[in-house]
Amino acid sequence: MKKILALLMIIPFLAIGQDKKEDSKFKTEIKKIFKFSTFYAAANGGNSVSDVDVFSITNGLETNTIETPFDYSLTFGVRKIARLGYENRANTFYNGTENSFSDAATIGKIKGFEFLFEADWRRQQGSTFLDQQHFLRYVANKYIVKVEYLQDGFADIEYFEASQRYRQKIGKKLSLNIGAVQRLSEPYGYDPLEEWLLENGNLHYTQLALQEGYSISFSPEGITYLDPSGNLVAENTEVWEAVVVPEILSDYAERKRDELDNTLQHSIVIGFDYYHYTKDFWLHSWGNLMPYHFDNGGEFSYHTFNNGQWLDYSGGLIFGYYLIPKKLGIFIEGKYNKYWNRNWHDFSFGFNYVIK
Repeated sequence: MKKILALLMIIPFLAIGQDKKEDSKFKTEIKKIFKFSTFYAAANGGNSVSDVDVFSITNGLETNTIETPFDYSLTFGVRKIARLGYENRANTFYNGTENSFSDAATIGKIKGFEFLFEADWRRQQGSTFLDQQHFLRYVANKYIVKVEYLQDGFADIEYFEASQRYRQKIGKKLSLNIGAVQRLSEPYGYDPLEEWLLENGNLHYTQLALQEGYSISFSPEGITYLDPSGNLVAENTEVWEAVVVPEILSDYAERKRDELDNTLQHSIVIGFDYYHYTKDFWLHSWGNLMPYHFDNGGEFSYHTFNNGQWLDYSGGLIFGYYLIPKKLGIFIEGKYNKYWNRNWHDFSFGFNYVIK
């Protein structure tokens, strides 16, 4: 994935071996591509949840304070996406906190070339995440070509996707599309812990822990548990099972998944886009359905874990309506994705009333 990200980030900047005439032409094309685009970098932060006092009376009254470090985000990006009629950029500068649902749409406002490259490092309530969205999109009257890399650290999803679609316009507002999608990702569905399941459905976690280098020591005073370095990690079974074992299982599963190569999935995609806009009413919706996926018979193909075909889909809706023009309005915005039976979504809805 890192190589894919590096390739995506340098695509707009490639310029190799040009003579003067070609170099001039190349610079003209680059200027045309980046015209109206915006580069931005921003840092945002604020306090997290307040400190929490934890009391204990095991050895007399003791007080421990749990502190959560402040929240922050570091955002870097460049974007060239034409704003749709209902979009209003309220800020003078991009600060990295913008959330435009329409970025997920298959088709934008204009025909031609658009792109987005954005990386966002954030810490939220003590946990750190890396979110990335990069895409190149070209929309024509009869076809759509798009390549995209997405990483959502909060939803724990990461993949590279390329699609080529035939587009059929129906009037000025609706278009249908059909084509092929190629997705590169980790082998979702693979569960490293399945080989440690017993016939009764329980997990043989003790044997797994011993394989991972942990040890158990028995003495007249009781039982102790040691990590691979010989450090004491638990002095009783309750702490061992409640605290240490979950960490062992999590580390083991993550390591086993990281050892595997990414898998390439070929799928058929069917989609639609609808866009209507007036100052008092607008509706923008899109959807994508992948009903069939090619099975290459690989050991870590999702077909193996799912016992056959499955449905992947994504979609979005942006709706706004002024019940009383420029005074009372309602809105609904959201998007939903489900790939490999993993889902992630965002939504917003409400009303505005202006007192005059």
